[in-house]
Amino acid sequence: MKLRILFVDDEPNILKGLQRSLRPLRDKWKMSFVDGASSALECLEKESFDVIITDMRMPGMDGFQLLKEVQRKYPMMVRIVLSGHSDQKMVMKFVKSAHQYLTKPCEKQALVDAVTRACFLRDTLNQKSLKYVVSGIEAMPILPALYTQIMAELNSKDASAASVGEIIAKDISMTAKVLQLVNSSFFGMPRHVSNPIEAVALLGIDMVKTLVLSIEVFANFQDRTLSILPVSKIYDHCFRTGVIAKKIAGFENMEKEESDNAMIAGILHDLGRLLLAENFPDEYQEVMDCVKNDKKRIHEAELDILGVTHAQGGAYLLGLWGLPDNILEGVAFHHSPSVFMGKKLDICGLVHVANLMEHHERMFPNGWEHLRGVDVHYLDKYGLTKRVALWRDNLQNK
Repeated sequence: MKLRILFVDDEPNILKGLQRSLRPLRDKWKMSFVDGASSALECLEKESFDVIITDMRMPGMDGFQLLKEVQRKYPMMVRIVLSGHSDQKMVMKFVKSAHQYLTKPCEKQALVDAVTRACFLRDTLNQKSLKYVVSGIEAMPILPALYTQIMAELNSKDASAASVGEIIAKDISMTAKVLQLVNSSFFGMPRHVSNPIEAVALLGIDMVKTLVLSIEVFANFQDRTLSILPVSKIYDHCFRTGVIAKKIAGFENMEKEESDNAMIAGILHDLGRLLLAENFPDEYQEVMDCVKNDKKRIHEAELDILGVTHAQGGAYLLGLWGLPDNILEGVAFHHSPSVFMGKKLDICGLVHVANLMEHHERMFPNGWEHLRGVDVHYLDKYGLTKRVALWRDNLQNK
């Protein structure tokens, strides 16, 4: 079936230009072009669309208001901003209501890639088998309370390292866990850190925010789940994977936001294992028995027995929480990044390699090629095959 895409812009010349440049895609895309938010909402009432691509600044209802309404009424639609305005405050307004933010002028292929990737992710997380499994979960976990508090503080005018540290300090258990991690060998602090305000100042708000999210997410599981899965070991693996992913991003000079999101995706990449074990303990015990007795990889056994993998389940939950798409991508495709290839090394690839490196840390001296399950096609596509050994060497020297 053709993708149905609605373009919204109050500039007639922009709409005409898009029509001309995208005409060769008419066999793949069914496209409609309207001149404002009101016209877009009228159009959506008459016809269904897979994607909406809108400008930001428009008379009457602007793009932000339009996408908020689309998000409320048509939550499964992919929402993309295409705008020539780069004002940082305005861009930040769109973070929670848009899946992608593209700037004008935008190359045709960049637009096509953004639509293709966003739709592929949506379709992956909209499979019948995944919906069936999710429908069997009595109550989906909600975004952790302390993390929500910190995010609310960060959105305030007076946000600071001190104010975020004070929020953490009110929770004695969280304070202890954050300080334990901050003083661990992961971060190599030159001196002992003794309070959360100091931790935020030294590590940065984003890093501490990530620590809080990871600690809270792994904190509350029933005894049955703990009997099926070694939760503490999974957390240690996930945390180390996140650290490795962030360091690899640093070696490749990636933007700070992508580097931070790579760490979050790494830390959360196995969250789906806990979600499935918590809600389907009998089936997940069968998964673990299959892994042990038949020597299958975990995600393969999950697919055979439950019909979905922990990567899909985890990404679905993070999508409900409203985390950014590139984090969802990193979680959903960390076993097979070549299924979701873009133009360059992305969070999928970072988490994929970091996950394998952490699993096979003892094999580092023998070379990365011994990593079981490495996606060679992905690495070859971007000319990264030789760089993985360099990443390994750099990590060992850190």
